[in-house]
Amino acid sequence: MFIGFDYGTANCSVAMMDGNSPILLPLEADNCYIPSTLCAPTRESVTEYLYRFMQVQPKGTQGEQALRRAINLNREEDIQLQLGDMQFGQQALDTYLDDPQEVYYVKSPKSFLGANGLQPMQLSFFEDLVCAMMKNIKSKAENTTQKDIEQAVIGRPINFHGRGGEEANRQAEGILRNAASRAGFKDVEFQFEPVAAGLEYESTLSENKTVLVVDIGGGTTDCSLIEMGPSFVSMADRTSSLLGHSGQRVGGNDLDIHLAFKQIMPLFGLGSKIKASKIKGSQTLSSSKNSGIEMPITQFWNPIAINNVVAQKDFYQSSNFKALTLLKKEAQYPDKLARLLAVYQHTLGYQIVRKAEEAKIGLSDSDKHGLLIPVAKEVLELDINHHDMVEAVQSPTLKMMELVTEVMAQASLSPTNKQPDAIFMTGGSARSPFLRQALEAQLPNIPIVSGNYFGSVTAGLARWAQVIF
Repeated sequence: MFIGFDYGTANCSVAMMDGNSPILLPLEADNCYIPSTLCAPTRESVTEYLYRFMQVQPKGTQGEQALRRAINLNREEDIQLQLGDMQFGQQALDTYLDDPQEVYYVKSPKSFLGANGLQPMQLSFFEDLVCAMMKNIKSKAENTTQKDIEQAVIGRPINFHGRGGEEANRQAEGILRNAASRAGFKDVEFQFEPVAAGLEYESTLSENKTVLVVDIGGGTTDCSLIEMGPSFVSMADRTSSLLGHSGQRVGGNDLDIHLAFKQIMPLFGLGSKIKASKIKGSQTLSSSKNSGIEMPITQFWNPIAINNVVAQKDFYQSSNFKALTLLKKEAQYPDKLARLLAVYQHTLGYQIVRKAEEAKIGLSDSDKHGLLIPVAKEVLELDINHHDMVEAVQSPTLKMMELVTEVMAQASLSPTNKQPDAIFMTGGSARSPFLRQALEAQLPNIPIVSGNYFGSVTAGLARWAQVIF
């Protein structure tokens, strides 16, 4: 049996074909979408749990070494894993939110797969993370269908990482392929996510069209200009119908992070100043509340940069606690820096970004959204209006629109030089009205259509699986 598998940054979903119609399968209770999250007692527990309770063997010498190391470290910490200690999806998120300090929590590992400079042990660990999530999803789907699922078409972005080029793409795709194989899939193929979404939209067409697909996912934005329609449906090779591609690692997560940075992090001291004298080498800077020396921006960016391995490591490393303590002592508003220390101590970065996401969603339907943000013994209150949100996310929005410009420039170089008859928007963040307005300004007078924002890619992957398998 084959499926289409959307291993997404925000959510994962799978679909099977029922005749000529794709059907998304439930993965968490009756929900067809499972958040791309995982939690376990410790980092090392992931690798041991995968082997001990999910019956997944380590891969090669590197994998065997990683497993032995994980088991040894867990024993040193007196951690005896039990069935159910590793959780996925909403259950993982609820466990983390209940007590962030007690679990190792990962959101959106897909964001890291194309990162530069990953060492062999890191690559092995990311493969374990992805494999555990895929194995869980495969088992859920097989329970529903009562069939062994051995073939899958997995979606992938045009580019996994903005700066890594094809080397980063090969690394990320290799991790996904290895993880899927270890999870039990015997045949694995890949398809670009915007192309898959286009295949689903194609099923609704009664005549051929040139369509610009704009897929704004959690971690990436991808654009494809595609010729599609009844003449193309059964073609196993669609290369000639793909007129242009562009993609970059900028998506819904980036909108949330920028919104959190501009609107929420001032409550933690962003933009405030240092009042006490600060000595740097032999130079003493003047001491006063109006000294003009602002707090270092990275201390407010790094905790919420949840898609950046280096930033997270820099903020949560033990030596940074001393730096934060000194900043609090020198701060114009020490109570705000005390909150930043609480972010460090209670690992609250994910929670802050989640609050920003909540505001982004709420502002899709209203001009103002109120937030309650628990921090240590406080509950912070904050109102964010629509204008402030649009201003806060201007940088990632512009990057998304640049991808549209790029794909249209590619199309202009083709012999046909075709303009889109329609724009098909998909992906969870495509629901945001301000992004639709930005796209309308970019390409005026072209109708914008949409289908299932979350399920179009998954359905299209299942359709492609039916063609090639």
